[in-house]
Amino acid sequence: MSGKAIIDTAGDVRSGEELDVTALRKWLDKELPEIKGTPKITQYAGGASNWTYRLEFENDDLILRRPPAGTRAKGAHDMGREYRLQKALKPVFPHVPEMRAYYGEDDVIGAEFYLMQRVAGIIPRKNLPRGLDMSADQVRQMCTNVLDTLIDLHKVDYKAAGLEELGAGKGYVERQITGWNKRYRNARTWNVPRGEKIMRWLENNMPEQETLCITHNDFRFDNVVLDENDPTRVIGVLDWELATIGDPLMDVGNMLAYWVEAGDDRLAKATRRQPTTLDGMMTRQEVINYYHSEMGFPKDNFAFYEVYGLFRLSAIAQQIYYRYHHKQTRNPAFKNFWIIIHYLHYRCRKIMKAAR
Repeated sequence: MSGKAIIDTAGDVRSGEELDVTALRKWLDKELPEIKGTPKITQYAGGASNWTYRLEFENDDLILRRPPAGTRAKGAHDMGREYRLQKALKPVFPHVPEMRAYYGEDDVIGAEFYLMQRVAGIIPRKNLPRGLDMSADQVRQMCTNVLDTLIDLHKVDYKAAGLEELGAGKGYVERQITGWNKRYRNARTWNVPRGEKIMRWLENNMPEQETLCITHNDFRFDNVVLDENDPTRVIGVLDWELATIGDPLMDVGNMLAYWVEAGDDRLAKATRRQPTTLDGMMTRQEVINYYHSEMGFPKDNFAFYEVYGLFRLSAIAQQIYYRYHHKQTRNPAFKNFWIIIHYLHYRCRKIMKAAR
């Protein structure tokens, strides 16, 4: 198994998303004068959210993140917030990449941006990289270590870390339910469920108590980096754009909405984006049991958090499909998202029925 062959790499820069290398190099001469040479620039796939580039210098290896072009929702793609959060979190949560520099104006590359140290390793996407063969025991250890990383984040003393201003605090659960219900209603098209029964159920079943901690809110296998020499070990956590002070069980619910397990039906498996069907992976129920045990939370009914995570994912998918339906994007990958909305709502109703 070759280390270089399994490490996550970037590709060619997409047309229209090139960086102004001359202006960037001039800015770097002032901000990071120790860096030498003109960078080789590549870009990571995706681009629906922030644009992410790799800058390979003679003596350094950096990642640049910037917002996408065009109009953005208020508060979205805030590079300054993302940079400050990770910089403050790094001393108490070592899996955060090292922050190197931030620029808040658009006169260098056309948008604000920040630079961080590249964390070289394996990113477990839909399937593990070719050449990486893991036994069931190794997969189980990787899964456990990934969950332990989320647990470590949830145990961070955010007040001591100076991160109290990261979120509004108390009332987080209610704000999330109100916000996602509104977003789904606003993005609904004629060919997806109304979802009113699910939304009312969420409103009527909010927990009386909420715990507050730092939540990532997009914690998935493809947002962690694994050690190339020991693929069971987590060395980095990426994509902190949605992080806030929130409820940890809602963070777990969000994660499980993407968790397709080996015994799931064909439609679920068609939506899989993580290697969670591998032999040795925990089931969703095993994840819930493990998390509660490690955090010391009482094993109350987790149904609310599961339904929330699935409904939130349906709202995210519907917002994307809304743009396709109204011809604001022609990406063919979004054509059948309306079917996924139906399926996610079916999963919600199934959990709600079992929770009666």
